[in-house]
Amino acid sequence: MNDKKQPFLNNVVVITGASTGIGRELALQLAAQGAWLSLAARNAENLDNVAKQCLQRGGKALVMPTDVSDQSQCENLIESTLEEYGRIDTLVNNAGVGSSARFDQLTDIPIFEKVIQVNFYGCVYCTYYALPYLKETRGRLVGISSLAGKIARPKSSSYSASKHAMVGFFDALRIELSKNGVSVTVICPGWVTTGISSRAIGADGKPLGKVFDIEERAMPVETCSRMIVQAMAKRKREVVMTLQGKVGLWLKLFAPGVVDRVAEKN
Repeated sequence: MNDKKQPFLNNVVVITGASTGIGRELALQLAAQGAWLSLAARNAENLDNVAKQCLQRGGKALVMPTDVSDQSQCENLIESTLEEYGRIDTLVNNAGVGSSARFDQLTDIPIFEKVIQVNFYGCVYCTYYALPYLKETRGRLVGISSLAGKIARPKSSSYSASKHAMVGFFDALRIELSKNGVSVTVICPGWVTTGISSRAIGADGKPLGKVFDIEERAMPVETCSRMIVQAMAKRKREVVMTLQGKVGLWLKLFAPGVVDRVAEKN
């Protein structure tokens, strides 16, 4: 199927959240390496455009409109991928939604639940249905978490909670799967230029519609995705992408109050 020099040649890769941002760029970079892709997201039109670009780069692409917060749709995504390609080698749990509101300002608790449902349970559902097949291929399981999954971000309680849950979920799976040959890689980016802040859910449950200044100055999505592909290829355990994030994790151990004050200021 592949070798160390071409780890993703003919590798069957399922990517959730593939219509925009990191998921889209991962699809394009993996297609250039000859991957056989199953692209999942809610926006079918955007997925079609991504698939066309993947084909132009030398990969294969199956378009699977999917809402990962719906368990049955996640099951259909995995089963349809199997019907198309006959196996699953890699699952990239990337689909996610941001949040930007103080918890005490939310107008209704389902706004909080929606973020958890997409970011966390979307991973749980897809992983549950894909795992038997990943065991067969001794494949790769990847979770795109966030630095917010390590250091909580104010005005993002639901997002931080969902990303912390992702880290714990995949850390536990890594131990459980240690003898099955399935690698588990958790990615923790900081801010990346994906437009996620404009789609973040506000206190009223509606998208904000504006990109934050901090995102405009952030890591380019191409750079972030390239680092993810490299980590996947090497089956790394975890990647914290920024120096600031690594320093923050160190400080959190010895001076957590400092980390809190920096987070509040930023």
